[in-house]
Amino acid sequence: MTSDQPGRIMAGEMAQQPAVLRRLLAEGAPAIRETARAIAARRPRFVLLTGRGTSDHAALYAKYLLEIELGKPCGLTSMSTTTAYAATQDLRDVLVITVSQSGGSPDLLASTRAARAAGALTLAVTNNPSSPLAEASEFHIDVLAGPEEALPATKTYTAELLALYLLVQGLREVDGTPDAAGLPELAERILGRRQEITTLAARYRFAQRMVLTSRGYGYPTAKEAALKLMETSYIPALSYSGADLLHGPLAMVDNVSPVIAIVTDGKGGQALRPVLDRLRDRGADLMVVGPKPQVDAASAGFALPTEGVPENLQPILEIIPLQMLAHEITLARGQDPDAPRALAKVTETR
Repeated sequence: MTSDQPGRIMAGEMAQQPAVLRRLLAEGAPAIRETARAIAARRPRFVLLTGRGTSDHAALYAKYLLEIELGKPCGLTSMSTTTAYAATQDLRDVLVITVSQSGGSPDLLASTRAARAAGALTLAVTNNPSSPLAEASEFHIDVLAGPEEALPATKTYTAELLALYLLVQGLREVDGTPDAAGLPELAERILGRRQEITTLAARYRFAQRMVLTSRGYGYPTAKEAALKLMETSYIPALSYSGADLLHGPLAMVDNVSPVIAIVTDGKGGQALRPVLDRLRDRGADLMVVGPKPQVDAASAGFALPTEGVPENLQPILEIIPLQMLAHEITLARGQDPDAPRALAKVTETR
């Protein structure tokens, strides 16, 4: 869907994120706790996570949560093993979580049906409770984001992250809402700083390539931000774990192509510091999204209001300025972020 004002739809949906987070905390959290309680009673021994695109990055975030907080071994599935190769697996006592905004992609549906037939406990996390994926899964969580019309997903992504956080806390028999209660207000504060983002967009509008990096909970943010930049502005954006960046790709970093580092305030940010040092040594144009001291030590950046926010919730805030950056860069390049070329809102992969 397009509008007569480029970027209006995406901007409007980004602006809805505080309200979506509030709604999910107030209206969605009780149902998520009940779902978590029912799943925990089945005592799954392993978790597999499935998604495409933006939802795959939300699934990666859930992988960190489940492994760190529950000690559950997790994997990201390769759907082609089922849809292309017709492989069968023994999935008894395995929880399979499929994340999808629309719940309509054929490969997600086929892999979920196959998982359930193989004995898995299946959970769909979608923005569409009447979707085929929700109907095919034993359990469903509605992220309550409301209709999303812009092709780049924004509010559904942060809603997925919060829903998955509340699910994992529920599996731990913990109420996750108190720690998350301040997120809507903090999201509003970030959205109110558009002029800072406009300045950054002017700096990077002519970039021919970007590299994004992070570690720990920030890594899914790097991958999602890279996707947003590529699908809206068409800038090739490569995302790497900070550790992987040092294992070869660092050689391509120069003082021309920007590097965006997402620095969480916590153990992930601490693990990324040697990478930031190496990037500065190479003279990289380094933009940091994270705590103010790290931003002040970089070429440019956006300081996040993360004081008192647990590290495992910071990705919900980290992505918002990067969504805004993708939007503003795209407008500055004379393109429409609402309707990227060659893309459809529901991508039907098989």
